[in-house]
Amino acid sequence: MATESTTTIRWTLSDDRALPAEPGVRALAREIYAATRALPIVSMHGHVDAGLLASDRPFGDPADLFVTPDHYLTRLLVSQANSPRGVPGVRDVGDLGVPRAHGSDDVPAPREIWRRFCTGWPLLRGTATRYWLEHALVEVFDAPVRPSAETADLLFDHLVDRLATPEMRPRALFERFGIELLATTDLPSSPLADHAALRRDGWGERVVPTFRPDVVVRVDHPHWRAELEATARAAELEVTGYATYLEALRRRRAAFVAAGARATDHGMLSTGSTPLEAADASRIFTAALRGEASAAQADAFAAHMLFEMARMSSEDGLVMQVHPGVLRDHDRRVRAAFGTDRGYDIPVPTDYVHGLRPVLEAFGHHPRFRMIAFTVDETAFSRELAPLAGVYPALRVGAPWWFLDAPDAMRRFREAVTETAGFANTSGFVDDTRAFCSIPARHDLARRTDAGYLARLVAEHRLELDEAVETAVDLAYRLPHESYPRPTAPTPR
Repeated sequence: MATESTTTIRWTLSDDRALPAEPGVRALAREIYAATRALPIVSMHGHVDAGLLASDRPFGDPADLFVTPDHYLTRLLVSQANSPRGVPGVRDVGDLGVPRAHGSDDVPAPREIWRRFCTGWPLLRGTATRYWLEHALVEVFDAPVRPSAETADLLFDHLVDRLATPEMRPRALFERFGIELLATTDLPSSPLADHAALRRDGWGERVVPTFRPDVVVRVDHPHWRAELEATARAAELEVTGYATYLEALRRRRAAFVAAGARATDHGMLSTGSTPLEAADASRIFTAALRGEASAAQADAFAAHMLFEMARMSSEDGLVMQVHPGVLRDHDRRVRAAFGTDRGYDIPVPTDYVHGLRPVLEAFGHHPRFRMIAFTVDETAFSRELAPLAGVYPALRVGAPWWFLDAPDAMRRFREAVTETAGFANTSGFVDDTRAFCSIPARHDLARRTDAGYLARLVAEHRLELDEAVETAVDLAYRLPHESYPRPTAPTPR
């Protein structure tokens, strides 16, 4: 393999990467992985912009593609700003091209951003971010050398040349990656115009929207009123109170179903789902319209709306994804300077047992209700989520995501969940990415990690090899389809 300073030896990746080190188990893992490595990708929880595929415009420069939008990457480089190992010139995310909220002409040139990233490459050692980037650079873009301060310009020029070719446009890569189905994430107010354009081009069964109502159910969100008004316009309904608010959400959900949606997506801090009396919910909503709702009222209304979203899912068949337990924008000064989603989202302990109890008692056995619960609190996998999914027919445990979307964390997930809930009560892999070119890398890593876990079960005579292969295919392909079924009309009574 090439060193950081070498340009004469071609950069390659081991075909055994992320597989077990013990030779006998590795041989089994190779056989299991061989059954899944070429399977189509079913990407049902992600954040790729549908407009990327609708327009099919070429990607921008390498810094814009790989560095600036990747908060996994930028947070690590910024974390060493005060260290001798830090990257010269990198003090905050703005030095990596992230635009300031109030604008600034002092934006580094793309080549300089790329140089800073390459200089900081050693800071990524051992991280999942490095694995994804290696896969994308080598397997997708045929990068000749590893990133380093010495190779930065060579790599930048190589990538610019590659990005200019037709086979590197989004739709061509979609086909090359073997993506069978991709779900985006969309606000209730979205006109879904990009999805309509994709349908006209014959892609309507391959790229589908996901209903993400967080802003419109948090009455204390800074953009709540603007999103509420936009949602009302999209629903062609004047929202004058709580009843018309619910009707607007139902109409928008129906529009998403008509556009091919399979799921909703709820990213809240708390798992609270205690319903309110309709009169109490109406009073809080009216207070919010006047700008007078308290923080306690906003929390109570958000919990109530999680219950109402579950009720609506039991009616329209959209799978309900919940991923609580993250304190967003931990550094408020960074949010004020650069906006949201800049790498300062930090996990907090989460209580699924008590928080989701109202929803599961009401809908956990409902034949049309399906919930997938994700977590970034590893302690919840064995203590809470596996036992809950192991008894409620409506609940499945979501794959490791965010900080847990990494080889060791994914292995720990299988060890924590499988003995209690089995494999069938899990969602199959989801990639949760905005970085389009990382999709195949993330799915490949999950397939390798699962192959290693299953190989150990075979080596310990806890599974037969044919069972392990069948299970690997389930995890990579069948379970994502089963976990996110297409909504169907209710059976007439």
